[in-house]
Amino acid sequence: MASEVAGKFCLQGLILEAKSYNTIRKQDRQNPFLTAGPIICSYQFAKSKADDVKEIDWDLVVMDEAHRLRNVYKTGNVIARALKDALARVHSKVLLTATPLQNSLLELYGLVSVIDDRVFGDLDSFRAQFGNPSTEQAFKNLKARLAPVCKRTLRWQVQPYVSYTARRAIVEEFTSTDEERELSALVADYLRRPNLKALPDSQRQLISMVLWKLLASSTHAIAGALETMANRLQSVLDDAPADTDLADELDEDYESLDETADEWAGESALPHAEADLRKDERDAIAQEIAELRHFKNLATHIRENAKGKALLTALERAFAELERLGAAKKAIIFTESKRTQAYLLSLLADTRYGAGIVLFNGTNSDARAQAIYKDWLKRHQGTDRVTGSKTADTRAALVEHFKERGTVMIATEAGAEGINLQFCSLVINYDLPWNPQRIEQRIGRCHRYGQPDDLQQAHHGLHT
Repeated sequence: MASEVAGKFCLQGLILEAKSYNTIRKQDRQNPFLTAGPIICSYQFAKSKADDVKEIDWDLVVMDEAHRLRNVYKTGNVIARALKDALARVHSKVLLTATPLQNSLLELYGLVSVIDDRVFGDLDSFRAQFGNPSTEQAFKNLKARLAPVCKRTLRWQVQPYVSYTARRAIVEEFTSTDEERELSALVADYLRRPNLKALPDSQRQLISMVLWKLLASSTHAIAGALETMANRLQSVLDDAPADTDLADELDEDYESLDETADEWAGESALPHAEADLRKDERDAIAQEIAELRHFKNLATHIRENAKGKALLTALERAFAELERLGAAKKAIIFTESKRTQAYLLSLLADTRYGAGIVLFNGTNSDARAQAIYKDWLKRHQGTDRVTGSKTADTRAALVEHFKERGTVMIATEAGAEGINLQFCSLVINYDLPWNPQRIEQRIGRCHRYGQPDDLQQAHHGLHT
């Protein structure tokens, strides 16, 4: 983001995160958000420093990827509500998003309320007037109310000025092995049970959805989740329940959990390890632990994933097409699981793509990423390419390495926002998200202004 601001607007922005914030606070003894020039930070960081943000008389606040704020009207949306409150006195706010509304007009209400609560009034008023805009008059009224605050530019409106390349889809079907089908059936039967000790009632729908997605991702992803659940239940029997939330532990692998959880509110908890835990309860927990560990053992003994073998075929087909078109032989593979990401690395390591693999995820803390970052830092030290933010600079280093030396980038959902891969000609959706707008976000990393070649898209389809 800092390089984009500098390149397009000739403004040197300051990235605020924990390290830079603490340095400024220690040296200047002032609110670090008062530093001259544009301030760039994440939603999460701004929320954690909401009191500091609220102190500033901002001239302009720009919120990129603003669809993340769409559910601000929900009580459980902590980050969005904190930012809305902190920026309530700001008169000039711009919300940017390329992601259309997904589920409900209430999301539109949420986004507009971040700009100005007075546009629609309270939630009940909005529902009464626009909750069901089935009549032509209601629809016209909604458009008229939005006109002063909402500017939407469609692709066809800019095509006379911007040349967009075509998109070409490739579908690679595969058939699960007998072992994979057996595992899927057992886990599916388990998740359908009315009473489960491992899943907190208040988050059962959310956690079940995540487990389904990990099951569809790879045996490696679901095996790790099953082990986590079994260990947490064992801690209950051992009178030492875990302090962390199950969702938080799953989030270490499934990085899209925060966005998925955006649709749910509520607290979660494991059964408390009380001295008077009845024998029948202990027996039920022990039985569930045994089942979870049995499922996990089945998963770890599956040596080949049918979807992984299909990926190798898809890569050969897609790269042959890229060669025929004279397009750049670079591919980004999207998965929703860090464990699946590690599996794909091992799967491709001994192929002709192995030497050019780049990993990209929410932490980028692995040895490969850090080696690339250190090399990048050495080459760009003393230039304005180095922002001082290790997180941002590591992302920039990985993108540059992929552009100059890489062939395949394997990314989690962290790679679907905030990076420019217009030099890449192939997007592979190894895991398909349930929300189709997230597919559009992934494609948008590559299929954008400046993309020189027709974009190839490969999707994995399960055939049973």
